[in-house]
Formats: sequence, C-alpha cells, structure tokens
Amino acid sequence: MPRAAPAAAGRFEGFADRDGRFFRALARNQRRDWFAAHRQEYEQGWQAPMKALLAEVRERIDPLFPRHPLGEPKVFRIHRDVRFSKDKSPYKTHIGGYVAIDGAGRGPSAPAALYVHLGAAEVLVAAGHYMMEPEQLARFREAVLDDARGGALVAILRKLGRGGFAVGSHDTLQRVPRGFDPGHPRADLLKRKGLIVTFPEPSRRLLVGRTFVDWLVTHTKRAVPLVEWLAALAE
Repeated sequence: MPRAAPAAAGRFEGFADRDGRFFRALARNQRRDWFAAHRQEYEQGWQAPMKALLAEVRERIDPLFPRHPLGEPKVFRIHRDVRFSKDKSPYKTHIGGYVAIDGAGRGPSAPAALYVHLGAAEVLVAAGHYMMEPEQLARFREAVLDDARGGALVAILRKLGRGGFAVGSHDTLQRVPRGFDPGHPRADLLKRKGLIVTFPEPSRRLLVGRTFVDWLVTHTKRAVPLVEWLAALAE
C-alpha cells in the first residue's frame, strides 16, 4: 500500500487539465528525468487542487459524522510500489485521495467517507471500506449475520442502488466462506472482503470549477448511512 501524504487546506478552484493530458503524457514517458522536468505541472495542476478539494469537502461533511469524526484528508503519492509487481513503471497515471473515519484504520483498512480517483481514463468517486483486515472482516460478517444489523445494511444498499450508486469491494470470494450457510439470505455480502459504493460518475466538466465541491458533498451525504454502519463495527 503506497503511503499517503497529509492534505493541506486551501480553496479549490478546479483542475484546469480536466481531460488528464498530463497523465496521458506520463503514461508515454515513464522516466524519472521526464517526471522531474514536469513535476511542477503535476504539483500545481493536480496535487495542490486535490489537497484543496479534499480539505474543503472534509470541512463540510465532518458534521455529518457526529459519532465518528473524520481524520485529515490524505493524497496518495504518485510513485508506484513496484516491489512485488512485474510492471516496474515508476509512476501512477492517476491521482487519488480520501477522507476516512479518524482512528478506524490506515489507508484502505479504514472506512472512507470519500475517495476521489482522477486520471486520463477514469473519474471515480466512492465511499466505504475498501479492504478489511481479518479482524475487521470477522466483525463485518458477524454483523451481516445479525438480522437487525444485516437487514439494515441491505436496506441502505438498496436505497443507494436506486440512486445510481454501485456496490463493490476489493475482493469477492467465489463461494460463501467455510462455516457459513451458502443459502443465507445475505450470502452475497458474506463473500465480500470489503464493501464500497461507487458514486454516479461525475462529468469531467465538473472538474474545472467549484461546482465539483458541491457535487461531492451532495453525493457523500447520501452515502453517510453506509459509512456510519461500517464505522460502528469498530466500536
């Protein structure tokens, strides 16, 4: 898991390079000398706006989580972790950052109120618990089995689905894990090793101005019940 740097506060004014031309060029030039020559373009055009965006959105959505305050926003490093990868390209061709529940884990092991991923080929916004640690997964499955908590989760996901959100996870088993009833009414959730919802895809036109802040806040509000449900597992 790449380290994430704390995001600095500031006013978001948009991503001028909404189509990701920088990332397309970086994909063609995976060389340290090229990136060094274009570092300022990345830092000013993508890194700084992302930090400002997450800081501003966090300030507006934090009151929505009175039981589980949000931590400081994080922006992932652009350098890839190539230690265990056959692909030794040193740089990512996207930028990503998130706002997670404070003290509930690190990186993808913490329930996130918001994750934003922008690149040349994709615009992705999501919320939830991307990748659960073993003890987190055990608590999740216990809650899914509970009729009250599991039923509440199903209702939350159905409502989000009607609103254009899509359910996903880092990994999903082919079969219900050993020791669980394959015929359980929530067997599909028992197979998951994480639980997120991706937001309806925003238009790239939103990326260039402050309207993107409002769009993120509006859609994050709708995902609050899911994030709160996941955060409660750590209590």
